[in-house]
Amino acid sequence: MAPASFELIASLVLRETSIIYEPRKEYLVEARLHPLATHAGCASVDEYVQLVVRNPVERQKAIDALTINETSWFRDNAPYQAFTETMLPSLMANRTERRHLSIWSAACSSGQEAYSIAMLLDQHLPAGWTAEILATDVSTAMLTRVTAGRYSQVEMNRGLPAASLVRYFTRVGSEFEIVPSLRSLVRTRHLNLAEPFPMIGTFDLVLLRNVLIYFDQPTRHGMLRRIHPHVASDGYLLLGSSETTLDLPADLNAMWDREQIGRVQAHRPANSIAVPRPLLHPVSAALTGARP
Repeated sequence: MAPASFELIASLVLRETSIIYEPRKEYLVEARLHPLATHAGCASVDEYVQLVVRNPVERQKAIDALTINETSWFRDNAPYQAFTETMLPSLMANRTERRHLSIWSAACSSGQEAYSIAMLLDQHLPAGWTAEILATDVSTAMLTRVTAGRYSQVEMNRGLPAASLVRYFTRVGSEFEIVPSLRSLVRTRHLNLAEPFPMIGTFDLVLLRNVLIYFDQPTRHGMLRRIHPHVASDGYLLLGSSETTLDLPADLNAMWDREQIGRVQAHRPANSIAVPRPLLHPVSAALTGARP
């Protein structure tokens, strides 16, 4: 891949998503664009980059391909354990009248994080409670996959317990489809975390895990400032394990408290300002399945 082509596509991705592709990542960009170049009938990735510049449809395909989509079921496990053992009981104790939980999976990729949380809600929420999970991503292709809820055998092998496979999936050809009762809990929305957020309301839990590391410092700080009003006053923000030690300026340190929950460090709003509830569907899907 010619240096000029790499610089051009890296600038495009930075402008559209704020994701940084540093020099020496040419191999990664070329590997992700090569299938698109072949499908478009281009003789090389360099030729395809020129097509991307001219063609908005191919430009979106390239951005989708170059958006970081690394994910797995119950990734790192500890945050999910902290959720079921500490965060969920605390949130439920404060919501006995509303009996509803709202969760945001930011930069959701192909949806394994959102559906992992949906499985835990199905297993641990008492009958009569409802929940809704908002899954957002900058990649429209990923959001289509979340809505479909279908995964390959390779994807199913990445962290999914055998019992969950049997309970929550049905086989459709060579793929596995998550059951409708869990798909109904998850709704998708296109959202670029590096830009001002639309009206999405507030959430009891926001998952922004393993996302900040792909952005420069000003962008990271801007995200944490914009997310703050979208976390309920008694809610939780979960970052990736390598992101909880990020140096924050004084104003951000004043906005967030850090709470250690086992091996997980959660961020919580430092103030208790009342915020509007999430702008969700009027009727959320009721959870189904066996209860503990």
